[in-house]
Order: sequence, then structure tokens, then C-alpha cells
Amino acid sequence: MNMSLLKKDDLRIVFMGTPEFAVTILDTLVQNEFNIVGVLTAPDKQAGRGRKMHKSAVKTYAEEKGLTILQPTNLKDESFTKELSALKANLQIVVAFRMLPKVVWEMPAYGTFNLHASLLPNYRGAAPINWAIINGESETGVTTFYIDDKIDTGEMIMQAKIDIAADDTAGTLHDKLMHLGAEVVHKTVLGILEGTITRTPQDFNKNLKSAPKIHKDTCKINWELPIEQVYDFIRGLSPYPAAWTTMVNDGTEIFLKIYKASMEEIKHEDTIGRILCTKTEMKVAVKGGYIRLLEIQLPGKRKMETRDVLNGLKLMETATMA
Repeated sequence: MNMSLLKKDDLRIVFMGTPEFAVTILDTLVQNEFNIVGVLTAPDKQAGRGRKMHKSAVKTYAEEKGLTILQPTNLKDESFTKELSALKANLQIVVAFRMLPKVVWEMPAYGTFNLHASLLPNYRGAAPINWAIINGESETGVTTFYIDDKIDTGEMIMQAKIDIAADDTAGTLHDKLMHLGAEVVHKTVLGILEGTITRTPQDFNKNLKSAPKIHKDTCKINWELPIEQVYDFIRGLSPYPAAWTTMVNDGTEIFLKIYKASMEEIKHEDTIGRILCTKTEMKVAVKGGYIRLLEIQLPGKRKMETRDVLNGLKLMETATMA
């Protein structure tokens, strides 16, 4: 079929995704009346104290819209590939799902493309939003690209940029990129429909910045870093998984998560890591000033504004962050 003569009804799309980020993109396709013949999402899993079965955000949305849902545990399983093939999709769209085997991504006639929340080729990997902020970037964006046999390395289709505000967190930037991504996926599908897209190979320069998966150890604050780097680290991990530190108070070590902070850039002679408190304020001495802690969480407690935490927390003058 000549792609330039394609009509909207000719496209049969399978959408693959799991979290809320993917729902917004899927909803944009549905609202624009594209033919979604199937939705792949993660299997239900137990979650919470009651260990109740939990559906993915994409599954919940797909059920509401009456879409066909597939939840394979093994993407290479022959019974699944037959089920997927039976949908007769000619385009697959992937947003925050998982790595696909070749038998799946090469199945549709018009290919399988992915939306990635960075300006590829930089920030390939699982946590591009977090790392862009942690590294102090002033802009980021989204990229659609055709999937190949490696992670985030396929030929690029479209990109769009967005500024990173000085007070953006991973959470606020996530939402901005989610809506920007919906626009770019829509434009990408229209480009495929109209036969106007171009393919741009990615650069494999060794100096590219990456976005590896974040683990608990990754989230520990290094108070020896300059003030801007500490600040960027905290907001780049907020609200999830959250930066953490060990507070040493009168010989007792207390695990502390920090969700919100601000910078006070000023010269001082305090020891790095020293905690300074008033009845309503807690700040930590770093190179180039102080990091003021605005929202924190103590073990077994809920996330709270620091001034409320200080009502029940007595800190010695010798208290420090380790």
C-alpha cells in the first residue's frame, strides 16, 4: 500500500504502555479517533498492605474505553505472538512499557515506534526525566523513534524541546513532558499516515549522557557537592523515589527523605553538613550556602512540611547530615 494514500481508518494501532504517563498519550489517540485494535500492558500485580491485585493505569483506562487488552508475561511466548498477530495491527506505539523482542517490534507493516522522554541520543535509559534535572540541564524534551534491537537507539522520527524551570521537580517535569509527548506522538502518527516522516540515525558518541535506572543507593545526598548540585539532586528525585540522607543527632542516626528544598547562596564558615535550626526552619550547610529543607519525611511518618516536623523534633547544636 502506498503510505501517502493511507486513510485514517487504514491504520490499525496496537498501543503498549503501563503507567499514567502512557495513559495521556493513549487518550490523545482515542480522542483523535484513531483505530486502537489492542492495548498491551503489564500483568496485574499485588500491591499495598492488603496485597490486593493492582491494575496498571493503562489497563484501567483501556477497560473504561472498551479496548481489547493483552497482558502477556512472556513477550516471546508463541501463544502471545499469535494473539498479537491476530489483531492485524500495521502500527505499534510504545510508551513506558518494556523492551520488546524482535518478533514483536518487526511485526507491523509500518513499524513500531517509541516515545522517549529526552532529546535523544542523550539520556537513553530508564530515568531520563530524573537525570536531566540532576545534571542541571536547562532544557529537555521528547523523541519518537523506531524501535530496534537495543535500548533507545533506533532511528529518530520527531523531537520537541521544553525548558526546565529552576523550580521544576521530576514530578512537574514528568507532567509537562507527558502532555508534550502526547502532541508529538499524535504528529508522528499523522506523519506516518501522510507519508511525510523522515528517519534520522542516532549519534553513538561516547560523550553522550545516559539515564540509568535509579536505585536506593543512587538517591543518597552527597552534602560535599556545590549548592546547585545538591539542590538539583533533591528536585530531580522528587517526588519519587526521593533523595535521602542520614541525620546524626546526639549520636543517633535518623533516616530522612527530602522532597522539597530551596537554596540560600551565601558565604559562610560552617562545617559542611551542619544542621542549623530555628522553631520553623531547618537548613544544611553546603559549599556556597545553605540548603533549606521545606518538605521532609521521618521513618514511619508521612511526608510533612519541615516546620511541622520541628514541633516534635529536638535537634542538638551538633546535629549534622552524614
